[in-house]
Amino acid sequence: MWPDLIEKAKEGGLDVIQTYVFWNGHEPEPGKYYFEERYDLVKFIKLVQQAGLYVNLRIGPYACAEWNFGGFPVWLKYVPGISFRTNNEPFKAAMQNFTTKIVNMMKDEELYETQGGPIILSQIENEYGPMEYELGEPGKAYTEWAAKMAVDLDTGVPWIMCKQDDAPDPIINTCNGFYCDYFSPNKAYKPKMWTEAWTGWFTEFGGPVPYRPAEDLAFSVAKFIQKGGSFINYYMYHGGTNFGRTAGGPFIATSYDYDAPLDEYGLLRQPKWGHLKDLHRAIKLCEPALVSGDPIVTPLGNYQEAHVFKSRAGACAAFLANYNQHSFAKVSFGNMHYNLPPWSISILPDCKNTVYNTARIGSQSAQMKMTPVSKEFSWQSYDEETASLEENSFTMVGLVEQINTTRDNTDYLWYTTEVTIDTSEGFFRGGQLPSLTVLSAGHALHVFINGQISGTAYGSLENPRLTFNEAVNLRAGVNQISLLSIAVGLPNIGPHFETWNAGILGPVSVSGLNEGKRDLTWQKWSYKVGLTGESLSLHSLSGSSSVEWVEGLYVTERQPLTWYKTTFNAPEGDEPLALDMNTMSKGQIWINGESIGRYWNQYKASGECVPCNYTGWFDEKKCLSKCDEASQRWYHVPRSWLRPSGNLLVVFEEWGGNPNGISLVKREVESVCADIYEWQPNLMNWQMQSSGKVTKALRPKAHLSCAPGQKISSVKFASFGTPEGACGSFRQGSCHAFHSYDVFERYCVGQQSCSVPITPEIFGGDPCPNIMKKLSVEAVCS
Repeated sequence: MWPDLIEKAKEGGLDVIQTYVFWNGHEPEPGKYYFEERYDLVKFIKLVQQAGLYVNLRIGPYACAEWNFGGFPVWLKYVPGISFRTNNEPFKAAMQNFTTKIVNMMKDEELYETQGGPIILSQIENEYGPMEYELGEPGKAYTEWAAKMAVDLDTGVPWIMCKQDDAPDPIINTCNGFYCDYFSPNKAYKPKMWTEAWTGWFTEFGGPVPYRPAEDLAFSVAKFIQKGGSFINYYMYHGGTNFGRTAGGPFIATSYDYDAPLDEYGLLRQPKWGHLKDLHRAIKLCEPALVSGDPIVTPLGNYQEAHVFKSRAGACAAFLANYNQHSFAKVSFGNMHYNLPPWSISILPDCKNTVYNTARIGSQSAQMKMTPVSKEFSWQSYDEETASLEENSFTMVGLVEQINTTRDNTDYLWYTTEVTIDTSEGFFRGGQLPSLTVLSAGHALHVFINGQISGTAYGSLENPRLTFNEAVNLRAGVNQISLLSIAVGLPNIGPHFETWNAGILGPVSVSGLNEGKRDLTWQKWSYKVGLTGESLSLHSLSGSSSVEWVEGLYVTERQPLTWYKTTFNAPEGDEPLALDMNTMSKGQIWINGESIGRYWNQYKASGECVPCNYTGWFDEKKCLSKCDEASQRWYHVPRSWLRPSGNLLVVFEEWGGNPNGISLVKREVESVCADIYEWQPNLMNWQMQSSGKVTKALRPKAHLSCAPGQKISSVKFASFGTPEGACGSFRQGSCHAFHSYDVFERYCVGQQSCSVPITPEIFGGDPCPNIMKKLSVEAVCS
């Protein structure tokens, strides 16, 4: 997917691609390095270079990024005497070794800008300022050491530290956040840089899906530029997918879509991609003036102001801002009047003509759909054994911590013990059933009594710890209690990574017996790391044939701990693919032995999803979707992992689901929309002349374009006048030109793309003179 993503980023107006370097991906074992497949860092950077773009290499090597263990390899936890991200010699030695490895690799490939390569910036550490504050002097000493270590590597390009107000010279401190216009670097001679302009927020299992309106994101970027900003990186421009077990948090979903301009599947998210493209073009029209120095700021009203940049050569660019969240503002500037929508900035690259306003989207919007492409799968099933104590199990007194036991090679750890119940217990004679209480450090837990599931408990991102406390059905004699503890990604943020824990730490007890409460914490427990199916590699092409699968009418449904497999042929075409897992509960997915990742459709999103206005300060809880639904329903299947026929799909289901409801779908454009005012600035008509002057704008046009391979098959809605609503739910207003549909059917139906001038004449005349009109149109793609 890389070349296509890079090309779409370039087309969207980007100059630089920024990437983390994930230590745990590149050094999975001490001294054993991996730079193949999707961890081929050199190939990625060379592809960016071939596209004519630059690179900011955020080595860290701590990344955060909702990535497992923040990007640290788990083996680092077991280096003797180590303490992460502080003035600790074992940690500094390991960090310096990896950072040097990466820098030397870049030098060997001549990838730094001073060598003719694309890397213009590198980052050391990541958002360490708040950590340093918490740790005090050891943290400050570590910052000084990390800065000197990086500079001494002599890359020839600047180093940055984000969220690090005391970054030592010559390191440049940068800002991360939803807004960074307020930010100033710690020295006047350092550039004002924004390393993470958050385009949305991550998705957590059990949480609603956040999104950020394109108008507000554009507003924040324009505001940063008008206050002297020099570098902006979107986090994320393409978020992608947390394949395998790379998602951290814990409880971070497999999707890392982040409401990014390029969605999880690599498709344009419209209107965000197009609106930002127009913004980037508008800013670049202002470039001769912008690079000439600081702006002159002039108040235009209580909540309005102008930022004017001028060059000695005569270039002039202005940004007119209206910070009022509720009201339009009519302002006077340079002998002219300008109408500014609430919470918006207008860009005037010649200090006269408005070519762009952050609240007026001129680019098209799109409605996407997931279309089933597979016939029903023919499933086979295999029942996972419930804590069978094989040769790879061990027994000891007391409870063990999960990460130390599994070394994060699996999500799963079995805890098994026995409880002997006397026939004299009162509950055998009609009394209340005894209850089992299990306290766990997280993240999820399935309880089995004598091989039968008895209950489930799980935590959340905010509180991963959990308590199971339910009545259990014990029989007279010996009872086997098996607890399957499940990790859902290791934490990715906070101090003292080396001390974090997971799994059942206790206490564990049975209450309601004749004796009262019986503590099981310190009795003998048997442990088994991982699942039998994992040890047999049932997810792989070779391992799946090592056991006898049940098929046909005997396939297990809605039972816990069940493996399912099927084969399928790759569908024709090149549209992105996904699996619809809506009828399943919780587990993992593999395609041809490659891990798609975790699914958890049973964990419904709790929250309040209300209509969201772009105006006013944005935070990650303001605009939410998918309330009361699965946080993630569809799971991306890369086409590069598929063969033309005979693809192996393996699913491990923990709770119980119906595999017959799983389908393969393709993601494609359903319809495209335009929603444009008749006198709206239209960047497509502007050109910067060599003199620095800007040509006069023409009337705007509505541009509609389906995806490659699609055509506009029909016009779902069209109205020139005062239409209302949004893409997917437009409706006529009190003013409507009756030829609106006719025009778009004539210009657009049967075409892959079309352009229609927004003039009253083309729609048969002005339907309501002296009223500001707009055009809303939705066209179906097929």
